[in-house]
Amino acid sequence: MCRTSRPKRDLLRVVRTPDRRVVIDETGRLPGRGAYLCREGDCRTTGIQRGALSRALETPLPPELRAAFEAGATTMNEGGAGGQE
Repeated sequence: MCRTSRPKRDLLRVVRTPDRRVVIDETGRLPGRGAYLCREGDCRTTGIQRGALSRALETPLPPELRAAFEAGATTMNEGGAGGQE
């Protein structure tokens, strides 16, 4: 959420699906409202803590997804991220 311009493949896409789940989109093709985060660095953590990701997705982040991001997960397999609020 640092607003730095980067190639899409260098970013992590998070999606609020039509059924209101918030998941990490590893393929970049899931339907729904998406937001992009840096894969590396403190800007990902800062964006989550300041609420920028929640505002971009227009929904609160599920606690398990927040915990996975804070632990450094960048895929669904790393943190088991996903869920419903």
